[in-house]
Amino acid sequence: MERFRNGGNMKKKKLTALLTAVAMMTGILSGCGSKGAESAPAEKTPAADEASSEQESAGGENGGTAAAGDAQPITIWYYWENEGHQATLDKLIQEYNGSQDQYAVTAKYVPFADFKKQLSIGASADELPDIAILDSPDHASYVDMGIFEDLTGKFDVDNYYEGTVNSCTVDGKLYGVPFGANCLALYYNEDMLTAAGGSVPTTWDELKETAKALTTDAVTGLAFCSVQNEEGTFNFAPWLWSTGATSYDINNENGVRALTFVQELINEGVMSKECINWTQGDVMNQFIAGNVAMMVNGPWQIPTMQSEAPDLNWKVTLIPKDAQYASALGGENYAVVTGGNVDGALDFLTFATSEEKVKFMMNQFGYISADKTIAESQFAQDSPYYPFVEELNYAMARGPLAEWPSVSDAISLAFNQVITGTATPEEAAAQAQATIDGIVK
Repeated sequence: MERFRNGGNMKKKKLTALLTAVAMMTGILSGCGSKGAESAPAEKTPAADEASSEQESAGGENGGTAAAGDAQPITIWYYWENEGHQATLDKLIQEYNGSQDQYAVTAKYVPFADFKKQLSIGASADELPDIAILDSPDHASYVDMGIFEDLTGKFDVDNYYEGTVNSCTVDGKLYGVPFGANCLALYYNEDMLTAAGGSVPTTWDELKETAKALTTDAVTGLAFCSVQNEEGTFNFAPWLWSTGATSYDINNENGVRALTFVQELINEGVMSKECINWTQGDVMNQFIAGNVAMMVNGPWQIPTMQSEAPDLNWKVTLIPKDAQYASALGGENYAVVTGGNVDGALDFLTFATSEEKVKFMMNQFGYISADKTIAESQFAQDSPYYPFVEELNYAMARGPLAEWPSVSDAISLAFNQVITGTATPEEAAAQAQATIDGIVK
C-alpha cells in the first residue's frame, strides 16, 4: 500500500536523520506500566523477541474480525507482549469492526526492542501503519522526523490531563492522542507504619524521619528503582522536579538538593544501595517480601500485588514534596501516521476514546484514563488506584524532546554517581549539565 502518497518525498529525505536518531535512542524502560508484568515497557523474553512482527491480525491473532466487502484497511502497530493486553486490544478492534463497515482494523505486534527500527524501515519502504501506539517519551522523536499527522483541531483533548497532552505536543501542535496514563506514587506497608508509630509522610523531611523509624536490621525504610537508564530517570524525576528544577537545568541549588536528598537516603541507611540494580518490578518484589517498608512505584503493579500478596496491608499516597508535589508521567499515546488513512484512523480513535471503551481498556491495563472527566469516575475512593488519579494532577511528561534519551542518560548517570559515592552532588550536577547543554543548546 502506498503510505506516503501525500508528502512521501519529504519523509524519505528525512529517513537518514531518523535512522541516526533511532540508533541513538535507548530503550525506554519506564512509565508504561503493564506492558509486561512490571515496569514500562514489558520485560522482553527471547520467545517474545523471536515472535517479531509476524503476529498480525486480520480476523486472526491480535486483531479482531475484519469487516468484509470494500472496507478500507486500517493497521495498528503496538508493542505490548502481555497476552491480556493483546486480548483487550483485540476485543476493542472486534467491537469497532462490528459497529461499522467502512473501515476494517487489524493490529500487528512489533517487539518493543524493534519498534523504533521497524518504524524507520517502514518509512523507507512506504509500509507504515495508519496508527502507532507508542511510549510517550518517544513521541517527539518521530514528530521531529515528520512521521506523524498534525491533529491540531482534528481531535478534542481539552479534558485531558495537561501532562498527557504535552507528551504528544510539539511547537504548540498536537501530534497524537493519549491512550492512557500512569504515574508514580508512594506505597507504604500500613502494619509496619503503625508498629513504628509513624505517620504518612507528606514532605521530604517527614519521609526521611518515617523511613528512619521503619528501618531495621531486616527492613529498609524506602526504595525506588535507581538503575542507570530511562527506568531510573523516570523514578528520579519526581525528586528533581519537586525542588522546582527542570530536566534541562539541574546545575543549581534545586538540582543539587535533589541529588543530595537521594545521597542522604543511602548514607543514612534508610534506602539500600542495591536500588541501582533493582527494576521497578524488583522493588515491588522487595516490598511484597517485607524487605522494604515504603516504595515509589506505579499502578501497574497493583494487580500483581493483589494476586501474589493478598494479605499484605498496604496503601498508596502522593510522593512527599520538597517545594511542590511532582510525579513522572508514563503511558502510551496513539499517533496517526501522515500519508496513511487519516480519516479512518481518526474514526477508530473517536470510537476507542469514548467513555465506555476507555474505562474497559484502562481497567484491563491497570491504567488511568488520560481524560480527566473519565478518570475522576473510574475508581471508587477506597480503591488503591484512586491516589494515582490525584497524583496525575502533578505528573509531568519527560521531554517532549527528540533528544530526550540522551538527556535521560545524563540524568541517570548523575544520580547513580551520588548513590555509589563516585561524585558529590555538586560534581554530578555540573557534569550532567555540561552534557545536557551540549545536547539541547
